[in-house]
Amino acid sequence: MNLWWLLRAKRWAQNPPSAGRVRLVLAVLAVCVVLVVIERTVGWPDWLTVEPMRRSTVLR
Repeated sequence: MNLWWLLRAKRWAQNPPSAGRVRLVLAVLAVCVVLVVIERTVGWPDWLTVEPMRRSTVLR
């Protein structure tokens, strides 16, 4: 483990994040998990699939 990570962990232990920030992070993680579960069960919709673009040829 790097020394910087130990110093960061020390600061985090001395000044833990607020309850609001913890709730925010957990909410973002929950939304991500829900999106992954929906994508795995239902599948990726065709209207969100990006079509590859042709390379335009430059006239010289």
